[in-house]
Amino acid sequence: MSNPISIADKAAWLKDTPVQTLLAALSADGEGARIVGGAIRNTLLGQKVSDLDIATTCLPEETLRRAKQAGFKAIPTGIEHGTITVVAEGKPYEVTTLRADVETDGRHAEVAFGRDWQVDAERRDFTINALYAEADGTVVDLVGGLADIENQTLRFIGDAELRIREDYLRILRFFRFFAWYGRGRPESEGLKACARLKDGLSRLSAERIWSELKKLLAAPDPSRALLWMRQAGVLTAVLPESEKWGIDAIHGLVGTEQDLGWNPDPLLRLASMVPPNAERMAELAARLKLSNQESERLEAWATTVPPQPEISQAGFAKRLYRSDRQGMEDRLRLALVSARAEAINDNAAMMRAGYLSKLLEFVGSYEKPKFPLSGGDIIAAGLDRGPEIGKLQRALEDEWIKSDFTLTRDELLAKISDSAGKA
Repeated sequence: MSNPISIADKAAWLKDTPVQTLLAALSADGEGARIVGGAIRNTLLGQKVSDLDIATTCLPEETLRRAKQAGFKAIPTGIEHGTITVVAEGKPYEVTTLRADVETDGRHAEVAFGRDWQVDAERRDFTINALYAEADGTVVDLVGGLADIENQTLRFIGDAELRIREDYLRILRFFRFFAWYGRGRPESEGLKACARLKDGLSRLSAERIWSELKKLLAAPDPSRALLWMRQAGVLTAVLPESEKWGIDAIHGLVGTEQDLGWNPDPLLRLASMVPPNAERMAELAARLKLSNQESERLEAWATTVPPQPEISQAGFAKRLYRSDRQGMEDRLRLALVSARAEAINDNAAMMRAGYLSKLLEFVGSYEKPKFPLSGGDIIAAGLDRGPEIGKLQRALEDEWIKSDFTLTRDELLAKISDSAGKA
């Protein structure tokens, strides 16, 4: 790519009235404002732009004043670091004053505000994230980001080790951005620096680690990034459960997603990399502080027993009734991925893959039948309250399941005396 370059014809978002109004307000009277970072990168790569960040020479308090004067809502979300959130027509824009890092400890930075665009660019992490765009779409490249975007090379700005020591999260960001935007193999100096400094990851919060891992696992194809993470020892540092289990299934999972139209699923991809052991999954969930929903899904996946290949659809329906539906679906998906990989040279695996596909279709359309009796029905039939009620209800439900869910309420009520004697 050659300078100067413009994204005006590619960036529909740049023509939005609020964007132009905000840039004009922040650029008046000798100040300056430019779009910065991901919006420029993604536009040049032809990818979706979801967020707009703006850099300005205005001090934070002046940003607040100008944004409000222009009719926008302005919130001092990170004013100590120079960031103001400006809300226009319901959409947030992060506006940050140009700054330099005065002191860092690997997690937090003490900053000084300034007016030098070169200094502001050089404090950022990667060259492809340090591009600016003027209001007319002209791209300003102060660190060689355009060439790296053209080559899809992820490169730290300046000295890779220094950038990482400023914030160890940049190790994970290196692999995350490589998964989304890189090509070939990672830039060697950056990769070596990540390997040398991986022990610094222990200084990061669990929330930050899991946030980056989840974003990496959401990439269209994270397999190459995960391979290099493993080679550098970074994957073992943040996900020790994967060390002896491996990441070989990821490539097949991505291929199956693409072939069958599955959406990328970070948690299913995580499950493919770790052993189906409930105790270890509980430890993983606690260490990375997964959400309750994420923890429960991993536990359900780990504890769900996959069906045998010869199981009938009726038998599978009975199994599914007593199983966690999501856990069963996750098990079947990963079993299908494995069968598809083996099917290249194994006719039996090809048959198994076809059958697993049918089971998955069944799970997708499955509506759990409702047991027609309640504890109240059993009490109304003349039995005393107590723990025996629950046992009897369970026994009756087992009979109902064995009947392929065909026993009616009246037929079940008729069985109460006989079932009570067996319970």
